[in-house]
Amino acid sequence: MKLRLIAAASALFLLLPTAAHANSLVEASPASGAVLGIAPNAVSITGASTLQADGNQLSVIDPKGNPVDDGSITVTDASVVVGLKPLTAAGVYTVSYTLLAAGEAPLQGSYTFLFNAPADMAAASASPTPTPTISKTGGATSSSHGAAIFVVVIFLLGCAVLLFLLWYARTLWRQTQRKKRKATKKKSAPSTRA
Repeated sequence: MKLRLIAAASALFLLLPTAAHANSLVEASPASGAVLGIAPNAVSITGASTLQADGNQLSVIDPKGNPVDDGSITVTDASVVVGLKPLTAAGVYTVSYTLLAAGEAPLQGSYTFLFNAPADMAAASASPTPTPTISKTGGATSSSHGAAIFVVVIFLLGCAVLLFLLWYARTLWRQTQRKKRKATKKKSAPSTRA
């Protein structure tokens, strides 16, 4: 009976889906929420896992919604770098990324940084400067590893509770069977009273 119980628990454990591992954002340059006085010539993102050579995406959008990356994506180990065209407009720039690592869920997100153009460049640009906003998307994806651990811990606790309930049900069933046997023995025993 114990062998059946262990086999059933093992089968249940094997049938339940396992959580996919997820890459997480380790570093970004310029960083999320950075305020820059000098225009960067590239944006780089570094994940926790080694990236695939193809399929990664990294783009940068200016305050007006126009792409300012030059499309030259370079992948090295866990990092992706994209070159930038010269930044002329002051304001909030949005970086969007998709990182692909073998055997892991894609890491997708975006964040913003603020570029304050020098005074002579700002005078040439007639566009107003938008209020800077900081996106929390990058931080949320970096906690995906913690969420995966939490799911695994909850799963293991659920298995432990299931095994306890199976053990408890078996114990109750055995006690009931013993009581039935004792009751039938008492009924079948001859009466000694005369």
